Amino acid sequence: MSYTVDAVSKAIELLFLVAEEGGKGVTELAKRSGNTKARAFRLLTTLEESGLVRRQLPMATYSLGYRALIIGTAAQAQLSLIHVAKDILESIGRECNESVLVRIRDGAETICVAWWDAPHALRVHSQLGDRRPMFVDASGKLLLAHAPEEIREAILSGRLEQFTPNTIAKRNELKKELKKILIDGYSTSFSEKTTDMVAVATPVRDATGAVIASLSMTAPASRVPKENLSKYVEILRFASIRFSAALGYVEP
Repeated sequence: MSYTVDAVSKAIELLFLVAEEGGKGVTELAKRSGNTKARAFRLLTTLEESGLVRRQLPMATYSLGYRALIIGTAAQAQLSLIHVAKDILESIGRECNESVLVRIRDGAETICVAWWDAPHALRVHSQLGDRRPMFVDASGKLLLAHAPEEIREAILSGRLEQFTPNTIAKRNELKKELKKILIDGYSTSFSEKTTDMVAVATPVRDATGAVIASLSMTAPASRVPKENLSKYVEILRFASIRFSAALGYVEP
């Protein structure tokens, strides 16, 4: 069974054609994409309404729109992020002697884009592409604290699932926690998503200063008691500064 949506696939093909050969009209784009002229026009109109392409008069040719720039900039930042992560995660992990990972925001969730597993028999395993709600665990809370206001409000006004007894599932408590994270500059989690797991997260910034990812350490609670957490906070603070600097960010 195929889950491919034909119209979406054709629209994406057209978008790439416009990206590769801007300045073409609907007739040429229809021919090159294998669509009828009528269908190509409908697809291009949809892409135009979404801001991904723009129709230029008087010749009625198509070029990329402003939202394509957003995608390109984000892709460049995220690809750079992953490249830098691969270069430095192991050294950070060995300094912590625990598993470390990088998460980014994707809608109302966070997604793991890079990780390094500690060589312990008992450790917290991470997985590329692993998704979690953004209101839970150290990375999620940190990214939520730095998310645009409309995203924070949408999540805070929605259903907050109680994963463990330690999950912060009350709106007012979570708002206080997010304010604390912004003041402290880091986030912690004690068995909020998974029982007996501890995590610390710090922000990774791009050249503009925007927080684009979280750098976190995860470990079994039995090996990292609360009283020892400050050690990992300091390691991750300095590590995230190095990480951000590699992405072009300059500390004020």
